[in-house]
Amino acid sequence: MATPERIPVGIANAIDYERLAPQTLEAGRLAYIAGGSGDDVTVRANRAAFGHWAIVPRLLRDVRAGHSRLVLGGMALPHPFLLAPVAHGLLAHPQAEIATARAAAATGTCLMASTLTSNTLEEIADSAGPSRLFQLYLQENRTHTLDLLRRAEAAGYRAIVLTLDAHLQLPSRSALATGFAMPLECVPANLASYTPSPATPLAEGESRIFQGAMRHAPTWDELRWLLQATGLPLWVKGVAHPDDARALKDAGVAGLIVSNHGGRGLDGSPASLAMLPGVRAAVGPGYPVLMDGGVRSGADAFKALALGADAVLIGRLQLYALAAAGALGVAHMIQLLTEELHATMAQAGCAQLADITPDHLIPTLPC
Repeated sequence: MATPERIPVGIANAIDYERLAPQTLEAGRLAYIAGGSGDDVTVRANRAAFGHWAIVPRLLRDVRAGHSRLVLGGMALPHPFLLAPVAHGLLAHPQAEIATARAAAATGTCLMASTLTSNTLEEIADSAGPSRLFQLYLQENRTHTLDLLRRAEAAGYRAIVLTLDAHLQLPSRSALATGFAMPLECVPANLASYTPSPATPLAEGESRIFQGAMRHAPTWDELRWLLQATGLPLWVKGVAHPDDARALKDAGVAGLIVSNHGGRGLDGSPASLAMLPGVRAAVGPGYPVLMDGGVRSGADAFKALALGADAVLIGRLQLYALAAAGALGVAHMIQLLTEELHATMAQAGCAQLADITPDHLIPTLPC
């Protein structure tokens, strides 16, 4: 559908783009974007986790020189909101990820481009600003993985973000109930030139999961190979357990993203926000840790930063804004999130991101 490049009426806060989504997205597409896996237990947990914390306001703090600038992975950024790698942007807008990249460039936002985008990584790089990362799914054929790496290096991406928690994804019942099927035009542009590996039939008694879907799932061997295969810093997305975080840091990974793939991985897994403090404690201060899952406001971001994140990723809200108003909508959504964070920081007495600590939060009491 054609989407006008104007801000819709009634958008006062970033979360309003989510509230508007039923008016801008066909029901099946909305169910697919909003859903996770199974019964969407983890999708709901991601959002609910932010309600478990309250922000304590502070008085008489001079914040007149306040800002939200940071340096992350060598990139100077004006705010701690990154655009998460999302697949099939064509579901939301005819210009897909090119529109998102234009918004990133206009706002100085770091963009993570997915392997499964509707536009190629080169097309996205041409429209994005200098702060851009490439999210990688390991391919069954290592030659294809190497080609993706070389293309990302040539296109000026600053780091590789390896997703490790999404090899097995079960469909969301809510999306299945709508009868949604991926449109034929929604194909991963980055993979179009690669010949798929022939399917390996299962032997009698073999599992469709263990010997089937997980046959080519990443292992430590693949991670060690990938670390040697590129000169770019390698980040890992999909971390939840502190032991995994510690081992990845020790292996030479440049940074971590605490994530449950927006609830699209193991349904019933804990909220990303709940696992964030343990991961931060495992890797210690000064090591880059990002977080995604359920962020809908500047106050949400403040809580994540207080619990150990250096920055947060915006996924579904990105697609809702893209569907509502294209590049302008995404840029406006980022502006709203940033202003909401500034307002929260000011009321909490924090003039810069480094001032945000766990002491600014208290657990909310049950009613």
